Amino acid sequence: MLVLASLVCGLARVSAVSQAGAERPEILPLNQVQIGMKGIARTVFAGTEPEDFGVEVLGVLPNFPGPRQAVIIARLSGPRVERTGVFAGMSGSPVFIDGKLVGAIAYSFPFSKEPIAGITPIEQMISIFERAPASNRNATTPRRVAVAELAGVDWKFRAPRPLVAATTFIAPVATGSPLASLLGQQLAPIATPVVFSGISSDALQLYAPQLQAVGLLPVAGAGGGAPITPLAKATEKTLAPGTSVSVQLVRGDYSIAASGTVTMRDGEHVYAFGHPFLGLGNADMPMSESSVVSVIPNTYNSFKLTVPSQMVGRLTQDRSTGILGTLGEEPKMIPVTIDLKTSRGRVESFVYEVINDQFLTPLLLNITIYNTIATSERSLGDSTISVRGEVEVKGQEKIRLEQRFSSSNAPLLAAGAVAAPVGALLDSGFAGVEIKRIALNIDSVDGRRAGTLDRIALDRTEVAPGEKVEVQAFIRTDSGQQIVQRIPISIPTDVSPGKLLLFVGDGGSLQQSMEMQSFVPKDLGQLVNAINRLKKNDRLYAKLFKIAPGALIGTDELPNLPPSVLATLNSERTAGGYTPTPLSPIYEKEMPPADFVIEGQKTLELKVVR
Repeated sequence: MLVLASLVCGLARVSAVSQAGAERPEILPLNQVQIGMKGIARTVFAGTEPEDFGVEVLGVLPNFPGPRQAVIIARLSGPRVERTGVFAGMSGSPVFIDGKLVGAIAYSFPFSKEPIAGITPIEQMISIFERAPASNRNATTPRRVAVAELAGVDWKFRAPRPLVAATTFIAPVATGSPLASLLGQQLAPIATPVVFSGISSDALQLYAPQLQAVGLLPVAGAGGGAPITPLAKATEKTLAPGTSVSVQLVRGDYSIAASGTVTMRDGEHVYAFGHPFLGLGNADMPMSESSVVSVIPNTYNSFKLTVPSQMVGRLTQDRSTGILGTLGEEPKMIPVTIDLKTSRGRVESFVYEVINDQFLTPLLLNITIYNTIATSERSLGDSTISVRGEVEVKGQEKIRLEQRFSSSNAPLLAAGAVAAPVGALLDSGFAGVEIKRIALNIDSVDGRRAGTLDRIALDRTEVAPGEKVEVQAFIRTDSGQQIVQRIPISIPTDVSPGKLLLFVGDGGSLQQSMEMQSFVPKDLGQLVNAINRLKKNDRLYAKLFKIAPGALIGTDELPNLPPSVLATLNSERTAGGYTPTPLSPIYEKEMPPADFVIEGQKTLELKVVR
């Protein structure tokens, strides 16, 4: 009985410790923080165990970073921080005074000679998440989509928020205040280090400006990617205050993970960073434990080099005072598979997952697809890249991608040809856009393989309705070889006598010159249909136009409209919703793909007679 009682008491103590590890700690309110107070902060400098260092309060800066907010200015001390200063990855380090939680280290003074930091009060972190509404970030007004954007030739990264510039610290300071020496300096959010594993330095340099534009500090990591592991069960030690936390943007054969420090754990809720990660509002990203390889001292900006480990939950909110994650929940990721056939005849396969985010997913696809090609193939000179693939969207028909590029920047164009339509889907403004899978087959060969359409010729220029006419297209390749392609054209039986305009050219030229430049899709299905109708640039298209007024509504062509319909569209009671066209398309033919990229367009006139 005595042994049993001891065992019960022991289990009770273990249960109490476990419960205490996940409970909200006692908080020191901001109005009780005084100049000269001393305490400790906690972060990981190496491995997984947090270490303490000293903190001394210098003062409180009101109305920063926004109205009715404040930041505590403090001097850090200890051999570790005196060597590194305030470093990237320290964001979220909890500060305790008399055993009570004060807040998270979140701001720094760039190029400061002393380790002076700004602390976000924990009250502000808790309150903003408690009143934050849950909403669908994709549920907005459908936006106008440009065809060039869908095709990837004019796609540009759109940051979720403007460049995070350092905020000038100008505030009234009493004579003799410890803050007096900081007047005129700049107080900025501590940079968030993002460790890239499996990504080349060339790829990092190429995309570094876009990453830095959203406040991310790219850090090249050693080794391979982070394995795609199932959700791990949390314990009382999981993401305890002061431990390192990683937000995984990509995992698998590639790993891209942002790191910071846990400020507080309240049951299954984890608070971290103390400043926005990307300012996304509601979010859905893997949240993982991580270990610190080392803190790298750097004159410009010291930073943590971390390695993510097991996923334990998901990031759910990303707001002005920090991030909030939930343990035991799994995010929805987008599986990506790439089979790359190299110029040496080898097939290499890559499997990874990317987050589902309207701003970051296209950028992450650009980085990973470009890196896949560039690290396996030549980085200098011309190459020819063919991309074929499928994008599965929940509730929609499959999107089929097929493009070919031949130039010195072919890998970059190939990556954009995938990222652009995916970005258009996620940023379309329609609710519930869920990408289930992306599967790609990429072929690469050395050298430029392109041809130019020199001229076209008709076997006759007068035809009757229902007859066929043959077009000869003369293509000159880069090697000087001339190729003649014969294109049979069927004249519609219901066409009226008069002039027809025949267009022959590559898909890009046809798309840009003859079709809609931009449109607002009425639903997701129409956008998917527009992507599937994108013209290819490795084949010729022939298209007949009647010289008669028509209209373009969305992606639908309305040819040869009667005067009464045109009058209705042009009525004073209506405006917008359509694009008038002087030409009405009546016939289109797509030729089989060539072994090279085709450039150029030509037009001729035909006369229809009875």
